[in-house]
Amino acid sequence: MGAMFRSEEMALCQMFIQPEAAYTSVSELGETGAVQFRDLNSEVNAFQRKFVSEVRRCDEMERKLRYVEAEVKKDNVKIPDIRDELPRAPNPREIIDLEAHLEKTESEILELSQNAVNLKSNYLELTELKHVLERTQGFFFEQEGAVNLDATRNNLIIDDHTNVQARGRLGFVAGVIQREKVPGFERMLWRISRGNVFLRQVELEKPLEDPATGNEIYKTVFAAFFQGEQLKTRIKKVCTGYHASLYPCPSAADEREEMVKGVRTRLEDLNMVLNQTQDHRSRVLSTVAKELPRWRIMVKKMKAIYHTLNLFNMDVTKKCLIGECWVPVLDLPIVQKALSDGSAAVGSTIPSFLNVIETSEQPPTFNRTNKFTRGFQNLIDSYGIASYREANPALYTIITFPFLFGIMFGDLGHGLIMALFGFWMVCGEKKLGAKRSTNEIWNIFFGGRYIIFLMGLFSMYTGFVYNDVFSKSMNIFGSSWSIGHNTSTIMTNKDLTLNPGSSDLDDNVYPIGLDPVWQLASNKIIFLNSYKMKLSIIFGVVHMIFGVCMSVVNHNFFKKRISILLEFLPQIIFLVLLFAYMVFMMFMKWIQYTAKTDYQPNTPGCAPSVLIMFINMMLFKRTPPLHGCDEYMYSFQGSLQRTFVFIALICVPWMLLGKPLYIMFNKKKMAAAHHNGGINQQTETALEPAESAKASGHGGHEDEPISEVFIHQAIHTIEYVLSTVSHTASYLRLWALSLAHAQLSEVLWNMVLSMGLRQSSYKGAIMLYFVFGAWALFTLAILVMMEGLSAFLHTLRLHWVEFMSKFYEGLGYVFQPFSFKLILDADDDFE
Repeated sequence: MGAMFRSEEMALCQMFIQPEAAYTSVSELGETGAVQFRDLNSEVNAFQRKFVSEVRRCDEMERKLRYVEAEVKKDNVKIPDIRDELPRAPNPREIIDLEAHLEKTESEILELSQNAVNLKSNYLELTELKHVLERTQGFFFEQEGAVNLDATRNNLIIDDHTNVQARGRLGFVAGVIQREKVPGFERMLWRISRGNVFLRQVELEKPLEDPATGNEIYKTVFAAFFQGEQLKTRIKKVCTGYHASLYPCPSAADEREEMVKGVRTRLEDLNMVLNQTQDHRSRVLSTVAKELPRWRIMVKKMKAIYHTLNLFNMDVTKKCLIGECWVPVLDLPIVQKALSDGSAAVGSTIPSFLNVIETSEQPPTFNRTNKFTRGFQNLIDSYGIASYREANPALYTIITFPFLFGIMFGDLGHGLIMALFGFWMVCGEKKLGAKRSTNEIWNIFFGGRYIIFLMGLFSMYTGFVYNDVFSKSMNIFGSSWSIGHNTSTIMTNKDLTLNPGSSDLDDNVYPIGLDPVWQLASNKIIFLNSYKMKLSIIFGVVHMIFGVCMSVVNHNFFKKRISILLEFLPQIIFLVLLFAYMVFMMFMKWIQYTAKTDYQPNTPGCAPSVLIMFINMMLFKRTPPLHGCDEYMYSFQGSLQRTFVFIALICVPWMLLGKPLYIMFNKKKMAAAHHNGGINQQTETALEPAESAKASGHGGHEDEPISEVFIHQAIHTIEYVLSTVSHTASYLRLWALSLAHAQLSEVLWNMVLSMGLRQSSYKGAIMLYFVFGAWALFTLAILVMMEGLSAFLHTLRLHWVEFMSKFYEGLGYVFQPFSFKLILDADDDFE
């Protein structure tokens, strides 16, 4: 948890690596994932850097891998997953072997693919020829024995097949055309021949396979009868334009039969060759598929190494590579060891070394997380990356986030559903994480599985306190309201009111949460409204006070202790004297005004409204009390409240002018010290907080003109004073969403499930089956998912705005280490 309290300390390091050991050293650093390199060649074009040729080699190998992978996937060959044993980056000798192997593999697959395309093209042509020969039989042997053409157009009558062949006056062409082109093809033949072409066609039932793409294509066999060589030439040109395939078709029936037999024999031989070719291709692709993931990872790592080496600078002697990087201080020994291992891997006689250098630049922010804390840290980072070394709210969010969510979502049944869903993802995280789904919504759920699990647990706890299970209450300990009274009378009369001051109730308070009898009371909503509204304000004020107190941690760490006096102190006094006092009065009202009070002024009827009391306190007004009641809860309340308001008002100019005047005084002292020729020790001590803040980049405005300081402080003061009111009211969303959730749950029970439960006949059992399905569907869709999402977003807003705005700046930039794991994960997500 110490690492979660604030971001880790970072060091800017300069590393010196021998060129022969540069590749292996950077490879070792990529495996550790503990270094963020800086670009020392930012002014150099990407195509003019030292290792651009190696990057291009990697791009070419990636192109070959993409082609091989596409061919493997085309044949539905399974690619194994090797996430458990990732290969290391290849050494320079292995790079040459890998490049040659990829070249050979690509050439072999290209040759196989081209041969397969040629064989399939031949097979397609033979198949089309077979269909043409078989389907044209019907064009020559009609049942009528004759084909008539329109005599009015061309004065030509075509007798049966025998007469046609005897006269020799008609010719024909036969072929195959794609089915969708037939209508246009037919219209074009009509136009060029002026109706003197007789076209017969028949569709092929089974689709053919495109040799190049493997897609299914539907074709139609046609035969066009015509007269004259000139018309024949035109028809062939139209066929060429429509990409129709023409095939020779003998006129004699016996010749056609002989030709069909020959085509069938060739098809059988060609089919055997195709099967053998496909078997060989499958064996080659299966062998390649086993190595493909390893090759892909090795090439990605190699390319990342050369990209990183392009960030290095070469010294003037051309004998050393110089790089700069941010490193977590705790990981410095790991980085040193990685450099040593990289030098030893190539047998370098000159070791690489690492120097920590001083800098005034703000380092990146790095919060070390695990699988449990990563989800909560992501919630904070979504608002803004923490400034370097400032207090990290994620540590406290682990508890406060699911707790505030539970207040709004409090239902034991709905919380159980959510907790079981989260528990299922947590228990199966290895198996579910290995699937690497591309569904973005699922990935969000899975990434926040621990958040969902905790939200479900806290919702179960608050639901138990509310005594609310799917809008019904549990009578676990026995209702205290019916002690000493006729239970049946109470259960049948919801308007019956018992005396809460009865002696029978002294020692029989319901142990935990709400008494289940409230479920039957007619004033249930009135009671729960008051109860949950006050709880919302109480938790909200405590949450905000905690946020203001967290600013002390930042002020103290960044050595801005004067800000504790000039900012934190007036802020906490203002918040406590006004709003924490209001919370105190709520507790005092609960304690002082009870049903057992023996004297008249403190009876429940005399209990004042805390809200009216607070408004009167701020406006210095007085409201006449009821007859026989006291105006105040205690004798000196009026004087104390006026004192609190006056002190709170004093805090406003304290916040507004304190820090600007302090900065202005220090600047005058510094100017006077420079005028006298030096800065004395006292001035250096006074300016230490300002210099420290400037170096850290957290809240530093001391170097700005004094007018800017006054403007900034005025904005900050106005925002804080107004936000104490608005943020306190904002926590009422805890009450509003809790009430809405409970009422929706009750409506679903009364309007849906009760329809089946009220049935007494055997039909009721059948009806209940369907009614329960509808109720369960609405419960999951509306109350668990939609209401859960709503409560989640409201909880997120309470943390981002009401809590974190009190101390969190979020002006940093994230630490992005050179890590092979992150690079591979990012590529997988992109794919």
